[in-house]
Amino acid sequence: MGKVNSIVIAGNGINCEMEMAHALRLAGSDRVDVVNIFSLLDGDIDLFNYNFLNFAGGFLDGDNMGSARAGAVRIKFAKIKGSEERLIDRIVDFVEKGGLILGVCNGFQLLVKLGLLPGFDGNYTEQKVTLTFNKLGRFEDRWVNLKANKSSPCIFTKGIDKIYLPVRHGEGRFVVDSDVTLKRLVEDNQIVFQYVKGNENEYTMEYPYNPNGSILGIAGICSKDGRIFGLMPHPEAFLHYTNHPRWFREKLPEEGDGLKLFKNAVDYLRNS
Repeated sequence: MGKVNSIVIAGNGINCEMEMAHALRLAGSDRVDVVNIFSLLDGDIDLFNYNFLNFAGGFLDGDNMGSARAGAVRIKFAKIKGSEERLIDRIVDFVEKGGLILGVCNGFQLLVKLGLLPGFDGNYTEQKVTLTFNKLGRFEDRWVNLKANKSSPCIFTKGIDKIYLPVRHGEGRFVVDSDVTLKRLVEDNQIVFQYVKGNENEYTMEYPYNPNGSILGIAGICSKDGRIFGLMPHPEAFLHYTNHPRWFREKLPEEGDGLKLFKNAVDYLRNS
């Protein structure tokens, strides 16, 4: 059985790295390191010491030019110190060698602006979708119900049907560059989570159940092989029943819904 070594990126406005690291430890990751983005760019930390790369939520670079846009530009064009290789080259190599990537909220915004998602045909640098301003033009901080696509290849959602998680974002509306892109996301089952109303099974466009107006109620997508996953709601914010907004009024399991995603990822790597 393999070891699971997780890296959580921090710095430049990311602010949920400690919660994500805690989730990974609870899920059983053998090693969890919180690493500043510039430690990768300076060559002080080798990405290939890990097999699980995590981009946490926050306000990377103050959301200059739009959420995660400045961060994406840095990763795409900045070269690793002492090398001709860019950080995006290193990340793509990491993916091609079997690594897992998770991006939550701001991390999801980063993944789509880099092109790592949806990553059609193994092209991980071409942007095809984005996450833009919520339809009502205001920050949303609320809990939402999500329905998982059982046909999705996403390794993070194995055995999950419904899940309840919080959202905290101002730019969470999922949009695509064309009908062709949307059709492909649907046909390849790369849509992982959709916002639903209560216990319903069909996605909703109704506010506040769909808090941002995302097309087809999309809350998360994955790569075609299911190893890169991004979502707007925060799984690291619901790890224990006391994180639930009604924990003192409802009988709840000890483990929060969000922990399931991290456990699935750790189990996958351990048994790969």
